[in-house]
Amino acid sequence: MTQAQQEGAEAPVAQAPDGPQPRPRGMGPLGWLRWGWRQLTSMRTALILLFLVALGSVPGSILPQRGQAPEEVAEYLAEHRTVGPWMDRLSLFDVFAAPWFAAVYILLFVSLAGCVIPRSRQHWRAMRSAPPPAPRHLSRLPQSASFETERDAEEVLAEARRLLRGRRFRVADGTGSVAAEKGYLGEIGNLTFHLALLVLLFAVAAGALFGYRGNIVLTEGGGFANSLAYYDQFTPGRQFSPDRLAPFSMRLEDFRAQFVTEPGPQQGQALDFTAKVFYREGPDSPEKPYDLKVNHPLGVGGAKVYVLGHGYAPRFTVRDGQGDVAFRGAVPFLPIEQRNFTSEGVIKVPDARPEQLAFQAVFWPTAVADTRNQQIVSRFPAPLNPTISLMTFKGDLGLDSGTPQSVYRIEGIGKTLQPVRGGSKILKPGETFQIPGGAGSITFDGTQEYISLAINHDPGRGPALAAAVVAIAGIVASFMVRRRRVWVRATPGEGGRTVVEIGGLTLGNPTAEFDDLVAALRRDVPPAGDDAADRPGAGSADETEE
Repeated sequence: MTQAQQEGAEAPVAQAPDGPQPRPRGMGPLGWLRWGWRQLTSMRTALILLFLVALGSVPGSILPQRGQAPEEVAEYLAEHRTVGPWMDRLSLFDVFAAPWFAAVYILLFVSLAGCVIPRSRQHWRAMRSAPPPAPRHLSRLPQSASFETERDAEEVLAEARRLLRGRRFRVADGTGSVAAEKGYLGEIGNLTFHLALLVLLFAVAAGALFGYRGNIVLTEGGGFANSLAYYDQFTPGRQFSPDRLAPFSMRLEDFRAQFVTEPGPQQGQALDFTAKVFYREGPDSPEKPYDLKVNHPLGVGGAKVYVLGHGYAPRFTVRDGQGDVAFRGAVPFLPIEQRNFTSEGVIKVPDARPEQLAFQAVFWPTAVADTRNQQIVSRFPAPLNPTISLMTFKGDLGLDSGTPQSVYRIEGIGKTLQPVRGGSKILKPGETFQIPGGAGSITFDGTQEYISLAINHDPGRGPALAAAVVAIAGIVASFMVRRRRVWVRATPGEGGRTVVEIGGLTLGNPTAEFDDLVAALRRDVPPAGDDAADRPGAGSADETEE
């Protein structure tokens, strides 16, 4: 047996302590909360959440939304009876009000706040602290230089301070060295960009909570008052009360559309739309004129009024079977093709007696005969030859059932409403059609134009715009300005000479500024501050600091 084996044999064996062994302690609830907070407030998580917000907005842009087009949502569900209900359960038809979208949005806000605010405090402390002292080995830095000079060490350091201050460095003295730093504006720009994103998110959320949007159709000669009764569609914010609607009103005096008249492929294209409106900011306010155009909205009562589109509203006079006027007015028609504005619409006459009447109509602004296809078409969008085609129905419109109906569609055809035999007719302005069977008559009185308006009140619009401008300025500053540090050490050398060491550290690629400083300390070029403005690149954005 060897000596090592003998020693091992004689060594006492460690005894396990009596009783149960203590288990390793886990992080505990508080530790897990800290870990979760660190994960949530990391920049990687913020980028993932930002991507999820963008991804979640895609179905809101592609699919019809209940807030903007509830009839299109109903049509989509009717056409997709298998997939549609599942999509509806996932709130894909009301994305921006969905709980999952709100959860991702709030998490993104918290993540950015938890990431940017601590970084802002750290950067503030870094700006107030002195530049770090010179490293021991300046030659190991990405940029370094050394030389010997006859000048005294204090003289070299004094000149280094003057040169660095002339280039807007923050300077601190060390033992036989000078430390300098600048480029804080880059990090300030980065933080400003992220803080502006927070403000932008908050502004968008405030607009969605306290704003509203609505659509109306306004016919020439018609008026509008800013109340719920006048809106064709109204979508309030979650915290908006209709009592806060501004009491403005407006009326459409005239609408003019200009089209290309020269023959060619551009004929019929729109050149300009102008809606001449008069508005009042309050009941007692004076009436003011305004030319409402596309991309030229009217600002009134804290809201913006935009022109979305236009169309034709033919005028009719309907008499019932007893000879009484049952309907008189203009009916907006929807364009079924945008080039020449062939439009369709319906006229519902629930007051007609002895039976209710309805008309399905097609309107051609400039009607011509298409001999090849044996039909009537419109050759130009302006009302040069307005013509209308009517199909008559009588019976029960079903308006008393309590079920809402579209003003652009006749319900119950073939059930409660029956087509009138010989009830089809083509009319020009001023012509009257006598409905067969003594059911009454309809007169085509002429045509007017209408505009569809979007009224949007968004209290977060101004702050969002300001935040976007600040964010752009911040990201530009973060790209143009880089953090730079320079150290100069002067120590006595042999023969009474002074050894000068210079080191530089730049965030990103090295700059030519370091070489200029070395040359200036060598006195090969004039020092900065005396004629720095005459040198190429002096005062560039790369050397600017807050």
